[in-house]
Amino acid sequence: MKYQSLIALSCILFICLGCKNESAQMNPVLEVESVQTDPLPSWNEGNSKEAILAFVTKTTTEDGPDFIPEADRIATFDNDGTLWSEQPMYFQLAFAIDQVNVMSTEHPEWKTQQPFKALLEGDMKTALAGGAEGLLPILAATHTGMTTDAFEKTVKDWMATATHPVTKKHYNEMIYQPMLELLHYLRAHGYKTFIVSGGGIDFMRPWIEQAYGIPPHQVVGSTGKMKYEMVDGKPVLMKLAELNFNNDEDGKPIGIHQFIGKRPVFAAGNSDGDYQMIEWTTSASGYPRFGMFVHHTDAEREYAYDRDSHIGKLNKDWMMPPKTIG
Repeated sequence: MKYQSLIALSCILFICLGCKNESAQMNPVLEVESVQTDPLPSWNEGNSKEAILAFVTKTTTEDGPDFIPEADRIATFDNDGTLWSEQPMYFQLAFAIDQVNVMSTEHPEWKTQQPFKALLEGDMKTALAGGAEGLLPILAATHTGMTTDAFEKTVKDWMATATHPVTKKHYNEMIYQPMLELLHYLRAHGYKTFIVSGGGIDFMRPWIEQAYGIPPHQVVGSTGKMKYEMVDGKPVLMKLAELNFNNDEDGKPIGIHQFIGKRPVFAAGNSDGDYQMIEWTTSASGYPRFGMFVHHTDAEREYAYDRDSHIGKLNKDWMMPPKTIG
């Protein structure tokens, strides 16, 4: 298998140690647009930055052998741990936990019903002991049984008020300035940027355009089933307590194919959940292709984690072949 332009092993992107500014911070997209000379000013000089600049230059030079037409310049980005932080827990889970507390007055049965009982008592270890399967009742209670409009309002209200337990920043401020610059740089050169995340699509769409400059229709995420209903004489979409599509691991290439319709030439992620997306992107023939892993190594300014992490585990990605140039 030939990887035409893959950053792996010897040239992994070190987002936490490899940037000049703070790792988790919010700067409006408009601030990025003020960049004039250096398109990636928060990035340290080195292999990662050089590889990105070289790739974009050669794929957008019309007379060059590696030119990619603008219609095929598709770039996909994981969200959790790639564009914004994901520690100490996925932020969508933090949202769900907060909603359990908000909704508990309407559900007195939760005082004796697990995992809700543990959440209300602040016993996170017990509440999360059941793993992904144990979280399903929490997600069902907080993400379904309402209209899509009602859920969107709930997400927006939460984003405006909830804060990270360590930094005390709003969650949509916990995004990476270097990655904002990369998104802007790609778009300035004719690339269309997409989010391809295991997170819920309805959770991401209400806020991602303001945060990243990516419109809601360019988000591919996990989805639940819905039902079209008439309520008070008006048509609505009701969110049902049943998973429709899990956009993680091998689901990511499937989601890209189904919802974007073109194979990316640029893909970025940070965990084993992104392995198949990057593998699928970089293994194709034809155009030059670029795969990138974000490795969190800065415990002082953000978090340091990889193989042993319970969130965003980066393990099998280390086995991907190193960069070769085709």
